[in-house]
Order: sequence, then structure tokens, then C-alpha cells
Amino acid sequence: MPFALWALTLSAFAIGTTEFVIVGLIPTIAASLGVSVPSAGLLVSLYALGVAVGAPVLTALTGRVPRKQLLIGLMMLFTLGNLVAWMAPGYAALMAARVLTGLAHGVFFSIGSTIATSLVPKEKAASAIALMFTGLTVALVTGVPLGTYIGQHFGWQATFLAVSLLGVVAIVGSWVLVPGNIAGSKPASLLTQLAVLRKPRLLLVYAMTTLGYGGSFIAFTYLAPILQEVSGFAASSVSLVMLVYGVSVAAGNIWGGKLADRKGPLPALQIVFALLALVLLVLSFTAPNKWLVLATVLAWGAVAFGNVPGLQVYVVQRAERDAPQAVDVASGLNIAAFNVGIALGAWGGGLVVAHFGLMATAPIGALIVVGAFGLTTLAGWLDRRDGLPAKAAVKTAITTH
Repeated sequence: MPFALWALTLSAFAIGTTEFVIVGLIPTIAASLGVSVPSAGLLVSLYALGVAVGAPVLTALTGRVPRKQLLIGLMMLFTLGNLVAWMAPGYAALMAARVLTGLAHGVFFSIGSTIATSLVPKEKAASAIALMFTGLTVALVTGVPLGTYIGQHFGWQATFLAVSLLGVVAIVGSWVLVPGNIAGSKPASLLTQLAVLRKPRLLLVYAMTTLGYGGSFIAFTYLAPILQEVSGFAASSVSLVMLVYGVSVAAGNIWGGKLADRKGPLPALQIVFALLALVLLVLSFTAPNKWLVLATVLAWGAVAFGNVPGLQVYVVQRAERDAPQAVDVASGLNIAAFNVGIALGAWGGGLVVAHFGLMATAPIGALIVVGAFGLTTLAGWLDRRDGLPAKAAVKTAITTH
């Protein structure tokens, strides 16, 4: 894999840490700022909304900016957002900082996926995307547990200062490793690019993404309170459980990329969504037992992000067929769909916690993921009707992109 991919992975690591560390700190932030746990959970939703807005709109508006300059500028914005969070005097300022940081996140991953596929041989597209997203999974293995530990022992503000330093390292990495001659997609007008939203088959992919992630984040946003209040873990042990989760995610992400390369994106997504729904359902029964919930969290991590490569490859394939002049924006809209799902899941999870309790989040989340499985099955049926075999769908996407 070229060095440029490793630079993308480094930036993804910094971004992944700031995105997911908040999950382990929700009880700490709630106690520090004097807000409820569901209110602290909204910090997950607001970050995701920043991503959802930033991905399609800013990707379209920055289509003519050289890729290397854009990457460096995004990481500077990311670093600034975390510095604002570090200095935030209260809940409102912290919310604003999360939105600001999310704007950088959205554009980074939308252009990163298309850059990654352009840097490798055609048959390695899904694996290249998986490598870039491994930065997120490594963040879950190391950055999130360490950030949770720092926040619990030195205050949540210290966590955001540490993440700001990661942003500086990512800026240097992008400056040194990313070549200056990376070609972007041919720019199109904003109206032409937003016409993607009128393509039914792409909307179907976005719905799959939204439901798949929304269902998972209904429960995942409130994992730390579940571990402390239901499973009986001490607050200081939450970072260790997040470490277990992150290790499993790291393996599952690579597995998901290889599965999509081997079977095609839709069959791979059916497998991942089915397993994810099953794990969430099992969590409803294992949460009161420390050892059983650890095993469940391990299984959860293995499938939680295994759908990323398949979804990204499939949306590029559909965009090349349905909106060839707006591939970057189509990819960006899928990043937006990921984060609309996260935002709605975190928000909906807060409502579930407020009205039905923490443990209602798992079965309700499983039901939503079953909806994603159903939409994936529908997409497969439509592809077969159109004469596009499941495995050929990947090859077509890679060949035309």
C-alpha cells in the first residue's frame, strides 16, 4: 500500500479518537456539567450532525481545491475544534465545538474514500478503503480507551487537549506523506452534484447506511452507563472494556473489507447486518453478567464496523452508474448517511433511556438493524433484476472508478 494511504490512516486515527472517545466519557461529562445522561448523549448527535452537513455540502464546495491542500486544511479545522472543546466553559460551548470538529470529519472521509481507491490496483479498492478506516479502528483500540482514562483521571477537557495534539501530528503526516499531484474527480456545479439526491438507487444505499448505524448507536452511545449501572463495572474499568471493543473492531474492519472483496458488497452486508442484529439482541440478556457482557462486546466490535468497506464500495459503484459526474458527493452523502444514523441513533437512544430505561436500547437497536438487512436484500434483488451479479458489482465499481 502506498505511503499516502498511511497518511490518510493517521488522520483517520485522530478523527476517530475525537469522534468515539465521547462515548466513554458520557457519565463523566454529565456529572461535570450537571446535565442528564441523555443530554450528554446529544454531544454524539451534534458531532454526527456536523459530519452530515459537512460531508455533502463542503465536499461539493471544495471540489476544485487540490487534494493535499484540502486534507491539510481539514486537519487544521479539526485541531481548532478540539482546542475549542478543551477551553469550553460549559455545555453550549462544548456542543458548538463538537459541531465544528464534525464539519472537518465529513469532508475528510468523503474525499478520503475516493482518494484511497485511486491509489491502488483496481482489485484492491475495498481493502484500500478498509485500510484507511483502520485508522478509526486503531483509535478505538488505543485512542478511545486512553482518552477515556485521561478524561476520568484528569478531567474531560484534558482529553480534548490530547486529541488536539493528535491533530498536529496528522497535519505533519499529511504534509510529508501525501503527494501533491493526487487527482480529484472532475468538479461539477453544486446543483448537478446535489442531483444525486434524486437517484432512487443511491437513496436506497443511504437508507441502508442510516438504519445500520442508527440501530447500533441506539445502544452504543449508552454503553458506558450500561456497563456501570447494569453490568456493575467501576467507572475506571470502562476504558478497559472499550479496549476490548476496539481490538475486536480492528479485526472486524479488515474482515469486512476482505468479505466485500470476496463475495461482493451486498452479500457481505447481509452477513454483517444479520450478525449485528443478533449481537444487539443477545446484549439484552448478557448485560447483567460481567463476563458475558464482555464476550458480547467483543462480538459486537467484530461486526460493528465491518459494513463500512462494503457500503462505501457499493455507493461508489452505484454513483458511477447513476451519477458519474458527482462521485465525490455521492461518497460524501454516504458519509452523511453514516452520521445521520449516528445522530438519530444517539438521539433516539436518549429518548429510549428516558422513557424505557437503558436496557431497552439493545432490542430496539436490533430491530432497526433488521430494517437495514431488509433494505440490503431489496438492493440485491434490484441488482439481479438489472442483470448485475453480486460479485460483478464490486468489479464494475472498481473498473469504472
